[in-house]
Amino acid sequence: MSPDSLIILPSNHVTLSCPITAFNVSIEYSHLFHQFVSTKGRIVIKLGGGLITNKNKVKTLDKDAINKVCKVIKILIEEKYNIIIVHGAGSYGHILSKEMKISEGINHDINDKQIKAVKQIREDMRELNNEVIDSLKRVNLNSTGFPPSIWAKNIGKEFIGDISIFEKKLGEIIPICFGDVVERDDEKEFGILSGDDLMYRLSIEIPDVNFTIFLLGDVDGVMDKPPDNSDAELVPIWNSNDSIRTSHNSEVDVTGGMDLKLMRASEIAKKIDNVWFLNGDRPERILQLVRTGSTIGTKIKPQ
Repeated sequence: MSPDSLIILPSNHVTLSCPITAFNVSIEYSHLFHQFVSTKGRIVIKLGGGLITNKNKVKTLDKDAINKVCKVIKILIEEKYNIIIVHGAGSYGHILSKEMKISEGINHDINDKQIKAVKQIREDMRELNNEVIDSLKRVNLNSTGFPPSIWAKNIGKEFIGDISIFEKKLGEIIPICFGDVVERDDEKEFGILSGDDLMYRLSIEIPDVNFTIFLLGDVDGVMDKPPDNSDAELVPIWNSNDSIRTSHNSEVDVTGGMDLKLMRASEIAKKIDNVWFLNGDRPERILQLVRTGSTIGTKIKPQ
């Protein structure tokens, strides 16, 4: 059976919905969530901003893409995987961040505008997070969001924050986090903590992670040239010694684009055997991967 002929079977298992919103659950009470013992470990999944939004149009959501992925996550839960979700910002965060130079830290010439922008970006990211939560609810899965602006400080993979909140065996309460504007303890005062840095820490520090999967928008994986080149071809296996031409829209992206994703993925691959870049528009390939060990996409190898 080819990866693209995979059939997603409906499930008879339904979980009860409970009135948990993204931000009214105190972290210290997370131990009260219903627990169960997973037999297959964890999967850390990144929903790329280019998958779930149109990155060139402010706050433009792709609900169909999110819904398709959530249906597959439902099946993964039924197959006894614990799931951690990270999602990108896309057009809910990058455009205003770029305009107000948020990634560069405080600029005293436009400080008042930056403060307003930081507040707006955080609100917009929580709105996007709620869209993901709502899509999960539509397939009878409960989740809660943990905004990094509440629990994390500083930027890059060495950020400070207690990620043990994602280690709890939460049953079908799926923890979600996302790229966000966070405080810094230096003269910059604030900056952007990338979802790719969150992926790195969650993948290597949370126990029992079997798969780390980066879902991309409308591309099968890592390509040897920017995807808009007609002769671009899929790179089935990639490591940091391989030379490829990546596409980075510097007019919009403020966190490093594909280059940062590849860097963090190769670092994750030093510990996790299965680190993959997959086409998020074909989420059934996730099932093919976890069931057979292979699918259409790019497997990331350590250096």
